[in-house]
Amino acid sequence: MDEQGGGPRRRRRSDAVRAEAPGPVPRRPVGGVLALLGEGPPFGPTRPGFWRSPLRGPRLTSLLGAVLLVGVPVLFVTGLLSYAAYNPDLASNDMTPDKGVLGFYLFPWPTDPPWLYRLTQGVHVTLGITLVPVLLAKLWSVVPLLFRWPPVRSLAHALERLSVLFLVGGALFVFATGVLNVQLEYVFPGSFYPLHFYGAWVFVSGLVAHVALKLPTMVRALRGRGPGRGPGDASGRGRADDGLVAPDPAPETASRRTLLGAVGLGSLALLLTTVGQSLGGPLRRTAVLAPHGRLPADGADGFPVNTTAAYAGVTDADTGPGWRLTVRNGDREVVLTREELLALPRYRSALPIACVEGWSTRDLDWEGVRLSDLAALVGAAGPPGVLVESAQRSGAFASAALRGNQVADPRSLLALRVNGEDLSPDHGYPARVIVPANPGVHNTKWVTRLGFGEV
Repeated sequence: MDEQGGGPRRRRRSDAVRAEAPGPVPRRPVGGVLALLGEGPPFGPTRPGFWRSPLRGPRLTSLLGAVLLVGVPVLFVTGLLSYAAYNPDLASNDMTPDKGVLGFYLFPWPTDPPWLYRLTQGVHVTLGITLVPVLLAKLWSVVPLLFRWPPVRSLAHALERLSVLFLVGGALFVFATGVLNVQLEYVFPGSFYPLHFYGAWVFVSGLVAHVALKLPTMVRALRGRGPGRGPGDASGRGRADDGLVAPDPAPETASRRTLLGAVGLGSLALLLTTVGQSLGGPLRRTAVLAPHGRLPADGADGFPVNTTAAYAGVTDADTGPGWRLTVRNGDREVVLTREELLALPRYRSALPIACVEGWSTRDLDWEGVRLSDLAALVGAAGPPGVLVESAQRSGAFASAALRGNQVADPRSLLALRVNGEDLSPDHGYPARVIVPANPGVHNTKWVTRLGFGEV
C-alpha cells in the first residue's frame, strides 16, 4: 500500500518538476522599460547627477525670479502701449488681424506729451535688453527641472509643465525677436509686429500661471538667510527634494554672490551701451549696441535713417519737378506742387522721431504746412482722420492712418524742411509727415496723397 500510495506522490512531484523545467524564470527588466519609465534614460540630462553645479538652489532662483517679476510687467505694459500707439484699430495700420479680445484696451493715442512714445518705447527696448542676463541666469538656474523625470506625474503636474513650456518658450521667443529686430531689422519670415505681440501674450500667460503655482515657494525661499539658502535648511543648500540642488555637487569654484554680481554687471553694461539711444546726452556716445542710436552730424541728415529712398524704391523721377501732392476730401481735390506748398503759411515744430527699435532723436527743427490747414483747404471740418500715402514701392508702411486728434494738433506738419535745410531724399524729400508722439514709421516719407476722412 505504501508503494501504491507513494507512486502517485512521486509522479506528482515529477510532473511538477517537468512543469517548471521549460525555460528560465522571468527576470524583472531592471534597466529596461520600467527603469526608463521610472528613472529616465541611463545617461543624459534626465539623471539628477548630470547637473552638478553647487550654485543652484531655491533662493538663487527666487532672487532672479523676483527681478523678472518686477521687470517683465513693465515690459509688457510698455509693449501694449506701443501697440496702441500704432493705432491698430485703424484698418490701414492694423498688422494683427482678428486680434479679438486682445485689443480690449485700445484707445486714441495722444499727441501730448510729444515725447510720450519716445519714453514708452525707449523704456521697453532698454529694459528688455538689460534683463537678458537675468533671464539667461534664471533659465540656467532651473534647467534641471526642465529635464526632470518622469515628464508627467499627474494632471496637476501636466498643467504645471504646460505653463513652464509657455513661459520658457515664450520668453526665449519674445526676447530673441526683440533683440534681433533692434540689431538686424526685418529678419523675420512675417511681420515682426504681430509675431512679437502674440508671442508676448503667450509668454505672459505662462508667467501668470507659473507665478500662481510658485509664488508661495518663492516667498519662502526669499525669507531664508544668505543668497544660497533654501527654506528649512541651515546649510544653505536648500531642501533635497526641490530638484534644484545637485545631489552630488561638484567642488565650488565661485560663490552665489559672485554669480549674482556677474549677472548685475552684465545688465549694467548692457544698460550703459543701450540707454543713450533714447535718453540722449553724453550717454548717446556709449550706445554702441544701438545701430541707429548714435547720431551723425547736424543738418538735414542729422538723424538716423531706417528706410532709405533706394530701399523703398523711390527714384528721382518720383521726387523731381514732376512730383505732385494730391489733397482729397470726398469729391473735393486739390493738387499742389512743392512750390505751391512752400507758398502756403508755414510753421515750425520742435519734435523728436522715435522708432520701435528704441532709438530716438533729440528735438529736431521741422518746418512745413500744418495738416489741419491742408484739411481746411479741401473743406474737411473737424478735422477728420487722414490716410497718408507715399511714393514708396517696397517695404512696410507705404501708407499710414492718422486720427483726427493727430491731424488737429497744430504741431502736426507736412514737413518740407528740417534743421534749416530742405529734406534729404532719405528723409522724405519733397515732403513728409511729422506728428507729436507718433511712432517713426507713421511719420510717412515721400508723401504723394492725403485722403481726409478715408480712415
